[in-house]
Amino acid sequence: MRSIPIQPTFESWRDAARGLLAAAVNPGDVLWCDDAAEVSLFGDNTQVSPVPGKAPKVPAVFFDIAKSAAAHTDPRRWGVLYRIAWRITHGGEKRLLEIPTDPDTRLVQQWCKAVGREIHKMHAFVRFRRVGVDEETGREQFVAWFEPVYQTIRLGSPFFVKRFASMDWSILTPHECAHWDGGTLHFTPGVSKETAPDEDALDDLWRAYYGSIFNPARLKVNAMRSEMPNKYWKNLPEASLIKSLIAESQQRVKTMLDAEELPVKHAPKNAYLESLRRMNGETND
Repeated sequence: MRSIPIQPTFESWRDAARGLLAAAVNPGDVLWCDDAAEVSLFGDNTQVSPVPGKAPKVPAVFFDIAKSAAAHTDPRRWGVLYRIAWRITHGGEKRLLEIPTDPDTRLVQQWCKAVGREIHKMHAFVRFRRVGVDEETGREQFVAWFEPVYQTIRLGSPFFVKRFASMDWSILTPHECAHWDGGTLHFTPGVSKETAPDEDALDDLWRAYYGSIFNPARLKVNAMRSEMPNKYWKNLPEASLIKSLIAESQQRVKTMLDAEELPVKHAPKNAYLESLRRMNGETND
């Protein structure tokens, strides 16, 4: 049994997998380890470097899937991904990823689906707080704290580069942190929540916005909890309003229904609108 120590990232696994495929190492002879303590306990801790031009080609679609599955935290993911790569190349199963009933393919698809949901939650629930202004560039600086279930910071952060390109920001998570300075997106090791900034004025803006768009007539508590699970509430400034908004929803709906109907205003006098009405056979009463 050959133990392969890697960092728990797609890039680290990919480099090691290329070397193993080039050396035609069977998946059954490999023990993947992304924990230093685990590496010392099992087998021959051998580093296998990629051999240029020697590794068999793997379809690009596999790397897209592998990059997503690698963000999951299931310890089996490295072994399953290598087994799929082996089956596609040395095993000759070139269309393996098109077979949803295959156990390996199905498992990886489940991981990708879970990671995709987590990225969606990250895009929806990251809340930045202003921490200052860069004296040299004049760019505002923001920091956000997020607690993803999976290691999605690398996959999810490009979304924020496009949306907030004009400001400097950092997204801190327990797994890894992303930083944008207006030109480069880079990553650093994860940190504890104590590193994140405390509440600021932007939290009041989030609460005001959330309160203004809340529609009690369309309230569906179960659907809301499904889309916004409780585990995210502790890091959302607007979450403090949810219980009171739900409690007051019935009274607010009654107030809306009991409100006096506003009178219908006559259409404004406008030559262009008048011509349209005449074309449609309408009159301006």
